[in-house]
Amino acid sequence: MAKFWYLVCMITFLELSKLAISRPEQVPTPPLPVLPLPTFSQLKWQQRELIMFLHFGVNTFTDSEWGTGKENPSIFNPVGLDTKQWVTVAAEAGISLMILTAKHHDGFCLWPSKYTDHSVISSPWRNGHGDVVQEFIDAVKTHGGGSIDAGLYLSPWDRHDQRYGHDLQYNEYYLAQLQELLTKYGSVKEIWFDGAKGNDAKNISYYFSDWFAMVRELQSSINIFSDAGPDVRWVGNEKGFAGNTSWSTINSTLLSPTDHLFLYFNNASYLNTGDPKGTNWLPAECDVSIREGWFWHKSQSPKKLSQLLDIYYNSVGRNCVMLLNVPPNSTGLISEFDIYRLKEFRTAIDTIFSTNLAKKCIVKVSSQRGGKGGGFGPENVLDNDHVWTYWSPKENKNEHWIEIKVPNAEEGMKFNVVRIQEPIGLGQRIIKHEIYVDGKKVVQGTTVGYKRLHRLEKVPHCRAVRIIVKESKGLPLISSIGLHLDPYWKP
Repeated sequence: MAKFWYLVCMITFLELSKLAISRPEQVPTPPLPVLPLPTFSQLKWQQRELIMFLHFGVNTFTDSEWGTGKENPSIFNPVGLDTKQWVTVAAEAGISLMILTAKHHDGFCLWPSKYTDHSVISSPWRNGHGDVVQEFIDAVKTHGGGSIDAGLYLSPWDRHDQRYGHDLQYNEYYLAQLQELLTKYGSVKEIWFDGAKGNDAKNISYYFSDWFAMVRELQSSINIFSDAGPDVRWVGNEKGFAGNTSWSTINSTLLSPTDHLFLYFNNASYLNTGDPKGTNWLPAECDVSIREGWFWHKSQSPKKLSQLLDIYYNSVGRNCVMLLNVPPNSTGLISEFDIYRLKEFRTAIDTIFSTNLAKKCIVKVSSQRGGKGGGFGPENVLDNDHVWTYWSPKENKNEHWIEIKVPNAEEGMKFNVVRIQEPIGLGQRIIKHEIYVDGKKVVQGTTVGYKRLHRLEKVPHCRAVRIIVKESKGLPLISSIGLHLDPYWKP
């Protein structure tokens, strides 16, 4: 009997041991988000980084920027139009979203709208049976390789239509055209409501609330751009430069999308920098043209590579998306000069950022949430996920830093760009940060956001880089760090 009870006890002990061993070890939970947060569509938009504008219409044939609305549609005849070429050029430049001006301020429509004859219907192009919007959408689908999406621009200011200046009639007309574009052509990922209009424009109230509601109803995954959002805001200038401090958050109640000039003269700085106390997630888009003008002009040439790189660092490198306008010419093709510059631009970006010198280094941190193996360690800043894996320090620590050291102190490393990224899916947090190279402060910075790029005046040959977060909203989180060498940077 004693042997029997001994055997029972041993079996019970072994089974309990198995349960104890097999019970999964609890891992620390992620920190709470800092509100407001981006939507799924806003998060995907931010990750695009570089997108393309296509200004094309009657202005392309009149050598003008703002048409009068009195242009004869017969001048529109791009005999060699090839939207597949546009998409191929965009793909080679690493573009993931292309936005076409379906109607600019002159009122001429690039699609056969049922509500006006001031469109391709009245032009000799394709014998009046053409549809630029449809050809554009088709090319994106067939030649974009699944990695390029389409967006559309529909100008609220219309210098041609006689309904403009009459609130009810024009807003009905505008909504009707909006419905055409968002129901006839499939998925559209960004809709652009330009707030610009001339001083001589007729007085009118735009029914923005109605427009936005209609867009949401027809395309659930779309981002709406206007000067004041609601999904993407204007950066406050057309130079492509965001503020040195750049928050994705803002208070929408302080802005109105109805008055472009008021925003420009009274809120340009606010749009440019955002608001650390903002209650709305409303990131900035930096619109700029590859040429001096927005439409193609035979007399103009593309910007220098150095200018494009400056814009990239001051837009993408300041927590924004760069919207680069590349206007098709009067033949209906993107100019060879612009194609050459775009290829240079893409090559430069790849040359600078394809190698991360930090990946060969040892990373140390001030503290780590959950301790070693907790899932929030410094190794996360060197992986390829820049949104959902990150380093998190412990709570209640006064100083938060992360240090990158070369394994062999005698070798050192040579770089002139420091890249820092936050996991913005949990909110934007960092208010102030500093960067030290071998103990010497080289950067005194403010915000980080999705991506911050710091170009250093000198190319250091160093052994250690330390990033210190001096102030943040909640715990500071860092998703990625890069040390890069920019051979094009000549300070």
